[in-house]
Amino acid sequence: MLTRVREAMHALDYHPDHMARSLKTGRSKIVGMVVPDLANPFFVELMCGAEETARGAGYSIIFSNSNEDPAQERENLAMLYSQRVGGVVLACSDSHAAYDRMTMRRFPIVFVDRLPMSGFRGNSVIVDNVGAAYDATRHLIEQGHTGIAIIAPRTDLSNGRDRVEGFRKAMQEAHLPVRDQYFRQGDYSLESGYRCGMELFRLPGPPTAIFSCNNKMTLGLMQAVSESGLACPGYVSIVSFDDFPWSAHFQPRLTAIAQPSHEMGREALRMLLDCIESGSQDGSSTRVLKASLHIRESTARPRLIAVPA
Repeated sequence: MLTRVREAMHALDYHPDHMARSLKTGRSKIVGMVVPDLANPFFVELMCGAEETARGAGYSIIFSNSNEDPAQERENLAMLYSQRVGGVVLACSDSHAAYDRMTMRRFPIVFVDRLPMSGFRGNSVIVDNVGAAYDATRHLIEQGHTGIAIIAPRTDLSNGRDRVEGFRKAMQEAHLPVRDQYFRQGDYSLESGYRCGMELFRLPGPPTAIFSCNNKMTLGLMQAVSESGLACPGYVSIVSFDDFPWSAHFQPRLTAIAQPSHEMGREALRMLLDCIESGSQDGSSTRVLKASLHIRESTARPRLIAVPA
């Protein structure tokens, strides 16, 4: 009987009305996912992992992009709620916006990559940013670098704050100063990486190594290296947070922290489905995944090379 029904559905090109089903049952087989930057390969891979898990569980998923804009993020969440989605996976663009109790009661939310505020209690999947940044900085120290700069991301977001903490921890353990002139603030964009790189290279005593805390800022930094006519790693060693697909094809190939982005997406969606299926929205579980350092040719021992005129 079931086979005949399926054959009839196929012949008639029939598709179930999930909206009508959700109105009848109070439950939807559709979930949402909001990310801050669709142009970033990290979030694309995150979405692929989430979509894979949703499809395997018989769910559809609606993706939306906040463009790192809290106002747009609120609109996206409102749209998803109006579509009666069963829940949302959210990589937040702000540390305080749109995450009050009313939002949390409307539908289950699982935060991924970024936590919204200090002392947050809820469901989330993150990477060990402190440990990963510590490993990256420690690698530069073990190469013999003492003048190490950081291009930090936004520190109002949990992942940026944790990466800076890992950097400071490694420097302090090695009894190395975190010099004010070597601390540069970016905003996850290519433009900010370029600006910070040029500022560092123009210093009277530029750093011999730089830890760049995000893949797009690293692209801007590498542009600054190229335009300044500098050798990497001969003049400056570089470590990037995020091992994006073309890292291994740079010249030199980039030493980088690889995040388990696909697994993060899968785990966040799995956690969301557990909340939906159980009917519970009051969970407080955080899954912390490990990142790994991939050492390539962009880091080496410091060598004294004159700055090009």
